[in-house]
Amino acid sequence: MGRLIYVTNVSVDGYIEDERGSFDFGPLDDAVFASTIELLRGVGTFLYGRRLYEAMSVWETDPTLAAQSDAFADFSAAWSAADKVVYSTTLTAVATRATRVERRFDPDAVRALKARATRDLMVGGADLAAQALGAGVVDECLLYVWPAFVGGGKPALPLGLRRDLELTDVDRFGNGVVRVRYRVPE
Repeated sequence: MGRLIYVTNVSVDGYIEDERGSFDFGPLDDAVFASTIELLRGVGTFLYGRRLYEAMSVWETDPTLAAQSDAFADFSAAWSAADKVVYSTTLTAVATRATRVERRFDPDAVRALKARATRDLMVGGADLAAQALGAGVVDECLLYVWPAFVGGGKPALPLGLRRDLELTDVDRFGNGVVRVRYRVPE
């Protein structure tokens, strides 16, 4: 059985993007990027909202990205190897292989997907993650906390939802990023 892990980059004040929709919290760090690649290698299926899927799909559709560095090639390979489920009411076609579109989030379908999975699943996108957290299907939250305040924007975690979490791991990186891993008790 696979675990469903919510993974996101977040500012210290709790946002995944600022009020303009930007999620540029600081310069890319090799160690942070390497930890992300290692995480992706263990994922068999990504669950994405449309906007995040479209942003991430370039890792499979734009070969010039992988050609920029060995790390970019590793990231591209790890991302491309996984299946993708995109939740969207407007997306009519996908640009990547092993990708399907679902019109609505169905917690029972996600539970069934987890039960069949031999590898972990990753949910990305704050809106979709809020639905998954609200439905009780997320097993773990993995937050890359960036040393920046953005003052507002899209919150990383759903407002109005309470969940007690169990801290299982903390890693510090040289650029000030802290990766915190929480188990979501049932």
